[in-house]
Amino acid sequence: MRGSGTRADAPVGRPPWILLLPALAGLVFLVLPLAGLLVRAPWSTLGTRLAQGEVLDALRLSLLTATLATGLCVLFGVPLAWTLARVPFPGVGVVRALVTVPLVLPPVVGGVALLLVLGRRGLVGEWLDSAFGITLPFTTAGVVLAEAFVAMPFLVISVEGALRAADLRYEEAAATLGAGRWTIFRRVTLPLVAPGVAAGAVLCWARALGEFGATITFAGNFPGRTQTMPLAVYLALETDPQAAIVLSVVLLAVSVVVLAALRGRWLDTTS
Repeated sequence: MRGSGTRADAPVGRPPWILLLPALAGLVFLVLPLAGLLVRAPWSTLGTRLAQGEVLDALRLSLLTATLATGLCVLFGVPLAWTLARVPFPGVGVVRALVTVPLVLPPVVGGVALLLVLGRRGLVGEWLDSAFGITLPFTTAGVVLAEAFVAMPFLVISVEGALRAADLRYEEAAATLGAGRWTIFRRVTLPLVAPGVAAGAVLCWARALGEFGATITFAGNFPGRTQTMPLAVYLALETDPQAAIVLSVVLLAVSVVVLAALRGRWLDTTS
């Protein structure tokens, strides 16, 4: 009731301990490993280790490939999201499910699938190699493709949600004024969903930065060419655990920054 003076979403009475105790246990389970990573990090030698050549190479390659993969995702993912949100066609539900498959598909399986299609003996890769001399597996371009494959669903889902939430009256008003569909998309639709595109691109970039399974399967683990930060962490665990911790701390910091940047997407800060 509005006259009661209480918020509709306010809890009634004390929260039951039967819910608080497992909630606390779940929080500890999620936070404790991250805290352990920070506690065991070699803070005194962090700067020195980050300045090492192999660490810088992995960091530089990760930033480059994640950015290029995000660019590919934006280039193809935004039109795909618009099609799913605005164009009714038979089987749209099936297409939407196929788009989201990489979210639940084990990344290693994604890497195998990429090899079967884009490998030198793959369905498309064999033709690319014979006709144009283009070889994608075990190259930096292969890293970009592997990262884009696993990251694009994040962008598509975010942009499609923004398109469905956008007010269609603005597009209808532009159409009545004589604007064409391409003009409406550029001048009306895209500005309306720009926050969704930005959020999806940031999530996409973060997912690409942390990609491991598809990358190592499709592109391999070659320092300076395909060894990204997650792959460097995997290799360093066997030879230099302290370096693995340093790289893990860097990836953790990036994740925290991404979550902080997207805080307004899922948290209501209004009173």
